[in-house]
Amino acid sequence: MQTQNNFTGDLSVLLDRYRDFVKTYLFPKDLAIVQGPFREYLPYLNELREKAKSKGLFAPHLSPEEGGLGLNLVQFAQVSEILGHSPLGHYVFNCNAPDIGNMELLHLFGSNLQKEKFLKPLQQGKIRSCFAMTEPSFAGSNPVNMGTTAVREGNHYRINGHKWFTTAADGAAFTIVMAVTNPEAESKYQRASMIIVPLDSPGYRFVRNIPIMGEAGEDYLSHAEVKFEDCIVPIENLIGEEGQGFALAQERLGPGRIHHCMRWIGICERAFDMMCKRALSRELDLGKPLAEKQTIQNWIAESRAEIKASRLMVMDTAQQMQLKGAKAVREDISTIKFFVADVLMKVIDRAIQVHGALGITDDTLLSFWYRHERGARIYDGPDEVHKASLARSILKSYLPHKK
Repeated sequence: MQTQNNFTGDLSVLLDRYRDFVKTYLFPKDLAIVQGPFREYLPYLNELREKAKSKGLFAPHLSPEEGGLGLNLVQFAQVSEILGHSPLGHYVFNCNAPDIGNMELLHLFGSNLQKEKFLKPLQQGKIRSCFAMTEPSFAGSNPVNMGTTAVREGNHYRINGHKWFTTAADGAAFTIVMAVTNPEAESKYQRASMIIVPLDSPGYRFVRNIPIMGEAGEDYLSHAEVKFEDCIVPIENLIGEEGQGFALAQERLGPGRIHHCMRWIGICERAFDMMCKRALSRELDLGKPLAEKQTIQNWIAESRAEIKASRLMVMDTAQQMQLKGAKAVREDISTIKFFVADVLMKVIDRAIQVHGALGITDDTLLSFWYRHERGARIYDGPDEVHKASLARSILKSYLPHKK
């Protein structure tokens, strides 16, 4: 799971193989598929998953023993950008969120029973999963403040709570839920735990897929509201130990932000390509293309500079994280999270503007990305939280040392 480099081939050749697969099999159909109904295309997507397996491209983040390629974090980051060119890329290769984060979590901290029952079929692409942490009654930027509880009663937990933005709950086989198990713990960071809840458990209730700017979505392209009402699960579904929920969440989020940022850069590249092609093909007056306008040229130049800067920044963070661990690059993780999310929004917005009225229709992927990726500046910690955290960390170095 990206802990060491087991891949010994030519990475540049491998990246070209991913590019060719995405352009050949995903580009022609991704717009129609995201417009749905999604489940009608599941047979086609499952065929592509099998094709990816036959070509030796499936699950690049997993070790060869687990059915993957054994790419380390830096190598997988480069693959992730390529897969980000299509909304379907990460799903087809079984490295989409939240599955990939749950795989990493269970790989590192799951029991042998949990790995056999939940991790293995997830790695094989036989099931999907989701992650339930955010609650409608509490600020999502504060993961230690939640109302969901898991009370131990003999050999099981009784879970009660209300979650939303449980991404991909629609059709998932299980969720990993954050719930308070130790309310009296002295440290607020040791009150919550992570517990696996199969979604056929009594007391689990799927409420709805939340409409995102008018689109509810379905299957893995959705964000659900769910409830746990006296939901009973066995104690062996606890991941790690009681009170480790916050610590486990931080382990999950570090590499996850690398994955997100590189996917966003892939989206930027596809939107940038669309913007340039539209600027050259769209005529204004006297047969002159839109690309001759200085404002458009400025947008193109600024977008290219910002995308390149984002890529270099994220890759540097990935390299440092691989060498030193996530804790050593906390400042860098915050930096790339708000910086790349902002670049993503700028590039998509410019591409929409260049497309004119066409850009706000569903005849291109731009409106889909505008709806679904606006949340990039909110989830995994909103921009404002990351900026404040980074600023505080920087300012500490300017304070006089206490003697």
